[in-house]
Amino acid sequence: MMLSRVSSPVHPAMWFFLGLLVGSLAGAYVLRTRSRRQLARARAAERRARSAERLAELGSMTGGLAHEIKNPLSTIGLNAQLLEEGIEELSGEPEAKSRLARRVASLRREVERLKGILSDFLEYAGELRIEAKPADLNAVVDELVDFFLPQCEQQGVRLRAELANEKLTADLDVPHVKQAILNLMLNAVQAMTQGTPRTGEAGGSSTSRELILRTRRVTDADKLPAVALHVIDTGPGMDAETRDKIFRPYFTTKAGGTGLGLPTTRRIVEGHHGRIDVHSEPGRGSDFTLDFPASEGGTSAK
Repeated sequence: MMLSRVSSPVHPAMWFFLGLLVGSLAGAYVLRTRSRRQLARARAAERRARSAERLAELGSMTGGLAHEIKNPLSTIGLNAQLLEEGIEELSGEPEAKSRLARRVASLRREVERLKGILSDFLEYAGELRIEAKPADLNAVVDELVDFFLPQCEQQGVRLRAELANEKLTADLDVPHVKQAILNLMLNAVQAMTQGTPRTGEAGGSSTSRELILRTRRVTDADKLPAVALHVIDTGPGMDAETRDKIFRPYFTTKAGGTGLGLPTTRRIVEGHHGRIDVHSEPGRGSDFTLDFPASEGGTSAK
């Protein structure tokens, strides 16, 4: 005779204690996971703080080094000038004097070039102090057009302004904004003229060289009111690889360029809580767009 085995039911209290055990284990796991994440975030923040401190120290050190280099460069330049004057007073063969004068002149040019590189570096690496006040972007552009027109005419470039028919008020540090725009204008003219004859000269391009400054009212990425400036040229344009690099310090496609003009421009625009973008294709010119947050109440007609 076979006896059937009957399973005894689990007591409800047992389920309760099992639930507590599972809950405790799960809670402990969650706490450990959360603690590990918090610890990882704390360590990452500590690494970022140390990295920022090292970068600040490096910036201070390189800035001091640049100043230390600039001082003896000025002394070298002054002595090169005195040498140049002394050579003119020497007696001797004109050919030998001319050869010495050319070498000293070359030395002076290189000294001036190095001083320019150091000045650009100190300006880029130094503290950017923005003192913004309400200003009309149209008026800023209009003044720059008057200032830059003679240089464009000398280079065979047609400069024109297409200004919005309203006052475009933004909080601007006008000297810094002028510098940012002027960097773009200089780059545009150099791109259109470097290494190519002017239109109408032997071998010149039939394509007109134009530099256009266009202002308008826009909304930014957050749908907030903004004012925009387009700096448009009809130069050779850029491919995607070049566009991705142009705002990197020391990247340049120009002979003798420092590669700090565009990074400085971006730094100034972003210092105004603005944005700079570029649209360019090979053979189709470039369009740099600067957006600045509009000031409240700055929508009056001209």
